[in-house]
This record gives sequence, structure tokens and C-alpha cells, in this order.
Amino acid sequence: METEILTFQEVRRFLKVSNSTLYRLAQSKKIPALKIGRTWRFRKEKLISWLDKQEKYRE
Repeated sequence: METEILTFQEVRRFLKVSNSTLYRLAQSKKIPALKIGRTWRFRKEKLISWLDKQEKYRE
């Protein structure tokens, strides 16, 4: 199964958050992220799973 890898800007648009919010979430490991060199990468299915968990936490 091939996984879709998203860039920082793609995730920012996907989640509709600011650069600083996404950076803070990634840096503090509150969102699933991988840093390769100086750039952040995100697996789309992990982001979706993370979003699902956030919804369940709020219920």
C-alpha cells in the first residue's frame, strides 16, 4: 500500500491552520510529522487518524 506524503504547505491548507500553528504542533510532537533535513513531511493517513482521535477526544 502506497502512502501519500504531504508537504508542510499542503498540510497547512488541508487543516486550514496558520504556518505558526502547524509548526508549533509539529515541533511539539502533537501532530504526526517527520522532519527530513530542514523540511517537515506528513503521512496523509496518519493525519486523518489523528483528526479522528481529536474528534473522539472532544466527544
